[in-house]
Amino acid sequence: MTEPDGEGPDPVFNDYEREVPLPIGDGETISEREFLGEDTVPEGGESTSTGGILRQMGRVFVENKLAVVSVGVIVFMVLFCFVGPHLYTTNQTNSQLVLQDSSANLPPGHGNPLGTDGNGFDMLGRLMFGGQASLIVGFASALVATVFGTLYGAISGFFGNWLDSILMRVVDVFLSIPVLFLLIALVTIYHQSEVLLIVVIAFVSWLIPARLIRGETLSLRNREYVQAVRVMGGSRSRIIGRHIIPNSIGTIVVFATFQVADSILLLAALGFVGLGVPAPQTDWGTMLSNGVDAAGNGYWWQIYPTGICIVLVVVAFNYVGDALRDSLEVRLQQR
Repeated sequence: MTEPDGEGPDPVFNDYEREVPLPIGDGETISEREFLGEDTVPEGGESTSTGGILRQMGRVFVENKLAVVSVGVIVFMVLFCFVGPHLYTTNQTNSQLVLQDSSANLPPGHGNPLGTDGNGFDMLGRLMFGGQASLIVGFASALVATVFGTLYGAISGFFGNWLDSILMRVVDVFLSIPVLFLLIALVTIYHQSEVLLIVVIAFVSWLIPARLIRGETLSLRNREYVQAVRVMGGSRSRIIGRHIIPNSIGTIVVFATFQVADSILLLAALGFVGLGVPAPQTDWGTMLSNGVDAAGNGYWWQIYPTGICIVLVVVAFNYVGDALRDSLEVRLQQR
């Protein structure tokens, strides 16, 4: 018997590896590889590795160019308000001392890039000083409203029955009251302070996340992993804290981002009607209110820079919230 010389493929395996046409009807055939789905390319082009879920979320976020620019705007405004005063030092608390060194209502020029206001305060330094209060109240009130609303909604949705009905009727009652009216009433009754403004704005802002998280909880409490924890003897607090709330993180993050913008607008509205942070502090809403009368006299620099700052920050947070919602949809699809 002659041994094969080693040249060329083994005829047995060659017949196995050869692509055999498979009939599909009407005289048409496809290869075995196509039938098994091998070497196929999706319609969008060559297939690539999608990576982990965080990488996919980051890719979707970065694709939104406006959101990326908005992140830069937010970082710039935070640095402008909190680091800027250390680089551009001005007196923003003692108006008598300021009026001794400069004049009120000076137009933009050397020494005062954005001019001065009616009290002689430098407007550029005033923007930084007022921005600190606006951003602090915005971030803090959004945090308080999100945390409280999340816990409230998770408890309501998880326990259900009569407790859910009572808790949601409380939410409905507060939602029926006009927000601005409630804000003005609370601020008028109590002594004005930065802490009070945080609490009051959070008090009228926790209602929406409570309803959103309650809806998420109604869906999540019937999932297999939640039922498994129950069977294993897991406590209700553990289920809510370790399984319900973490799986609602997408809704929570998106709301918190939008709420920062809403809180800044609410503070601006209160400041515009004279109920903002008390003197000698200030906020962008109070500055806007003071600048309205001055703008009628031709002092445009006392209103436009403040309005631009408010618009930039609010729009930036809204664009970031939209991008986060889109990127977190990838996570929801994988859940």
